[in-house]
Amino acid sequence: MSGKPKLHYFNGRGRMESIRWLLAAAGVEFEECFLETKDDLTKLQKDGSLLFQQVPMVEIDGMKMVQSRAIGNYIATKYNLYGKDLKERALIDMYVEAVIDLNELFMTHAFQPADKKQQHFATIVDKATNRYFPVYEKVLKDHGQDFLVGNQFSRADVQLLETLLMAEECKPDILAKFPLLQSFKARISNIPTIKKFLQPGSQRKPPLQEKDVPKLMKIFH
Repeated sequence: MSGKPKLHYFNGRGRMESIRWLLAAAGVEFEECFLETKDDLTKLQKDGSLLFQQVPMVEIDGMKMVQSRAIGNYIATKYNLYGKDLKERALIDMYVEAVIDLNELFMTHAFQPADKKQQHFATIVDKATNRYFPVYEKVLKDHGQDFLVGNQFSRADVQLLETLLMAEECKPDILAKFPLLQSFKARISNIPTIKKFLQPGSQRKPPLQEKDVPKLMKIFH
C-alpha cells in the first residue's frame, strides 16, 4: 500500500473532479482506479466497498469514503483548506454549495437530448452570469482580500476556480463583466500546486464529450 489516496471512478470529471482538484491544491499525490465496464462497478458493490452502492469512492486513511461532499469535507479539513473557525467554515460551505449547484448544470450538459441542448446551455449562462458570478464578484469586492474567506486559501477558492474555468470552456467571454473574478482566476491559477494541476499531463480531466456518454451509460445503467 503506497499510502496515497486511491480514487475509484470513471476516467472523466463528474463528481470526482472537485475531489481531484482539492487533493491537487493540497499538494497530495493520488492514484486512480478507473471503472471501464459495468463489471468493475459491480465488483466494488459486491465486495462491500461502496456503502451506498455508488461512486465516487476514495480510499484514504484506512477508510473507503463515499458521498462526494463528505469526501470533500474530510480532505479540506485534513489539509487545512477549511477556514480557521466555525464561522469561516460556514461561509466556505455556503460558497462551495452554490458552486456545486452550478457544477451540476455543467456536468449534465453532455447528457441533454439534442433538442434540449440549446436551452440547457442558455440556462447555464443565465444562472452563471445573473445568479452566481455576481455574488462572488461582490464577495471579493466587499471582503477586499485575495481569497474568498478570511485571508487564507481555502476549498472555496479551489472549487470556484474549477467552476470559472469550466464556464470559460463553455463560453470563453463569460467573465467579461466580472473583473474581480478575472483577477481572482489569474491569482489562484498561479498558486504553485494549482499551476501544476493546470499543466498538460496532470490528472485533471477534459470536458465530457457526447461520444463518451454511451460508454458511461453502459457502466452506470
